[in-house]
Amino acid sequence: MRDKENGDPGRPGSQSSLKSANQHRVVRALQMSGELTQAEIARRTGLAPATVSNMVKELTAAGMVKELTAAGMVTVPDGDHPGQRGRAVRLTRKMGLAVGIDFGHRHLTVAVADMAHDVLAEERVELAAGHRAEEGVVQAGTLLDAALDRLGCGRTSVLAVGMGLPAPLETDTGEVGGPSILPGWVGVDAAAIASDHLGIAVHVDNDANLGVLAEHMWGAGRGTTDLAYIKLSDGVGAGLVLDGRLYRGRGGTAGEIGHVTLDEFGQVCRCGNRGCLETLVASHVVIALLEPSRGTGLSIADVVAMAENGDAACVRVLADTGRHVGVAAASLCNLLNPERLVIGGELALAGDLLLGPLREVLARYAVPSAVRSLEVRVAELGSRAQVLGAVALGLRSALPA
Repeated sequence: MRDKENGDPGRPGSQSSLKSANQHRVVRALQMSGELTQAEIARRTGLAPATVSNMVKELTAAGMVKELTAAGMVTVPDGDHPGQRGRAVRLTRKMGLAVGIDFGHRHLTVAVADMAHDVLAEERVELAAGHRAEEGVVQAGTLLDAALDRLGCGRTSVLAVGMGLPAPLETDTGEVGGPSILPGWVGVDAAAIASDHLGIAVHVDNDANLGVLAEHMWGAGRGTTDLAYIKLSDGVGAGLVLDGRLYRGRGGTAGEIGHVTLDEFGQVCRCGNRGCLETLVASHVVIALLEPSRGTGLSIADVVAMAENGDAACVRVLADTGRHVGVAAASLCNLLNPERLVIGGELALAGDLLLGPLREVLARYAVPSAVRSLEVRVAELGSRAQVLGAVALGLRSALPA
């Protein structure tokens, strides 16, 4: 009786605590998916449809949830009423914001999103090569404030921040490991210095992991359980989703496919070994192969455009790049047997010019059963994959307990 008389919200098993727990389950489901119909919420939470209906009504009245307008209505198959037109609901900005910060080799992007997965503002700036971690974090804070100013709010509206770096992260210490194309960050506890400077909890992962997270949630990896994502840019890495979960490995360095040795007598890699995949397929390596005959100042977009117009040298270099990646990817498929392989990074612009030779090599070197049903696709999110993955990391970090 004491619980009913005093309205004790914290007593386990009380009506109020059960109600609070149910609300959290609804909020978690919406936060993970962006928007859902009430039938979908019921299926994902295990709550009764009537309970979900009541929770949505109460959350809507509190301004925490909104129902899409007629213009935004979607037809969603409903298990109880097949084909019924279902009106989706989503969380409002009142629930707070999540931030994604993406550090590349020479760029920094900051995006601000709401809990419904809508990116509301985005800022980008070029960075000097070799910048120090402290300088990068200060610049990130400046971009974040600019983005929030555009939205008419401040840092107090931000629940969590996800941050991506093109480098391995030591799980035990949180420090940025080597090799890294950001030498000014090696040995730094990136999450700690970013959290201290921004005054908000910051969660950090490497760019390949964030790429696979973004593609798995919104892009070419949707609907998969076992997904491999290979990022081909100035750095080369892989992100892995195994059994539906992001796989980092015990030390946080799983997916360092860029440092698979393909030629033990090849070029010395920044990691100290010879002939790593990265020494053969990194974007600056591809460009360097063509500059003596095609001129300086090339970009990967230039190389792809020339190849599409029939330039034999550009076609050959992109094909060779695809073959090299295919050799390493064959080993990855033999070991992990993913259902889909997604190729991202700026070299993904080459499309089938790169993927065609890659598929041929996969078929030659992989165990047939490992690639028989494998789908190889180009990433759908392009250059925004990493910052969207950072947003996704922030969204996950902001989930209610």
